[in-house]
Amino acid sequence: MIKRSNSCISGQKTNVDFTRTIFITGFPGFIAERLAERLALPDRQIFLLVQQQFIEKSIFEIEAIADRTKVPIENFGLIEGDITLTDLGMSAEDARLVRETATDVFHLAAFYDLAVAREAALKVNFEGTKNVNSFAESIAGLKHYNYVSTCYVAGKRTGLIREDELEHDAGFRNFYEESKYLAECEVEKLKASLPVTIFRPSVVVGDSQTGETTKYDGIYHLIQYLRKAPGLLRFVNVGNKEVRLNLVPVDFVVDGIAALAFDDEAIGRTLALADPKPISTEEIFDLIAEQLSGKRSVFGPPASIVERCLMLSVTPRLTGLPHSGVPYFFLEQEYETYVADNLLQKHGIACPLFRDYVPNLLQFVEKHPEL
Repeated sequence: MIKRSNSCISGQKTNVDFTRTIFITGFPGFIAERLAERLALPDRQIFLLVQQQFIEKSIFEIEAIADRTKVPIENFGLIEGDITLTDLGMSAEDARLVRETATDVFHLAAFYDLAVAREAALKVNFEGTKNVNSFAESIAGLKHYNYVSTCYVAGKRTGLIREDELEHDAGFRNFYEESKYLAECEVEKLKASLPVTIFRPSVVVGDSQTGETTKYDGIYHLIQYLRKAPGLLRFVNVGNKEVRLNLVPVDFVVDGIAALAFDDEAIGRTLALADPKPISTEEIFDLIAEQLSGKRSVFGPPASIVERCLMLSVTPRLTGLPHSGVPYFFLEQEYETYVADNLLQKHGIACPLFRDYVPNLLQFVEKHPEL
C-alpha cells in the first residue's frame, strides 16, 4: 500500500464492516477518478490500482475526494501496479488482500489514443485486460465485474449497432479500436462463469454541468478550430447531414456505471452508454458556431470533399484536427441503447441533449484554453 507522511492511505480500517470492497483499475484517469468519488461511501472500501508514475497525483486526488465526500481517508487504498504484469504488478501482500476482500471490480485502465501503435495497444488494452480477467476469476467473493469498453469496437461496421452484437470482420480504423474489440471478446467469454457487465461509452466529453474535462481531443479539436476566428470560420460547415456523431458527457457515463454496477439486472448485459438521439456533425458544428459567433454556418461542401481536405498533410497544422480523428466525422454508425436506457430509466438517469450542455463545454474551454 502507498503511505504518505502521517496520513495512511491503506484501505484497512479497523472495527468497520464494509458492505462492498471495490477494486478499480485506471486511476487517476478521467472517468476512473470521477467514478471513485461517485462510489465512495462510509461503508465501502475502495482499492485503486495506480501505475508508479501517477502515485503522487493519485495521493493528492484521493485526499481531495475524501475531503469532498467526507468519507474517511482510511477507506481508500492506493496500490502500485500495472495491468500488463502478472497479478497486475501488485505485491504478493496487496494481491492477497484484494483477492480476499474484493466484491466488485471496475476495469477502466486502457490506452485511450486513436493514434496508438499496435504493440502498445495490444499490450495494454488486450493483454492487460486478459490479466485483469484472470485476476477477477481468482476473487472468491466477486459480486460484479464491470468492464468499460467502447462503442467503437464496431470498427468499420455501418448502420445500426446493437448492444448484443460484437463479433464482425468489417475491420478497424486504428489499433485502439482493434485492441478494445479483442479485449471485449475476452470479457464476453467470462459471462458464462462470472457476474459481468460490459459498458460501451460513445465519445466522452466534459461534464454537462461544469464543462470540466482533462483532455482536449475529439470534439474539442472542432471547438478549438472555430475559436480561432469564429466569425469567419463558421461560414463553411465541415460537418454533414448524414453522419451522427454520438457524444455523451462524462457525468452521464459515470452515473450510469455507478448505478448499474449494483443492479443485478445489468449482470450478463452489454450496455451502450450513448446518446439515444444523436445529432448530425453538421448540427454539432452549427451549435458550436452559434455559441461562439452568434450565427450558424452559411454552406457546407460535399462530405467527400471535406474529408479529402481534412486528410491533406498540411491540414492538421491549420485546423488542429489530427488525421486520426477525421474518420469519426464521417462514420455512418448508430448505436442501439434500448437495454441501457430501460435499465437507467428506473434509476432516473438519462443522457442530456448536446444542445443543452454545449454552452458549459465552451465556457470551460474559454476559462482553460490549455490543459
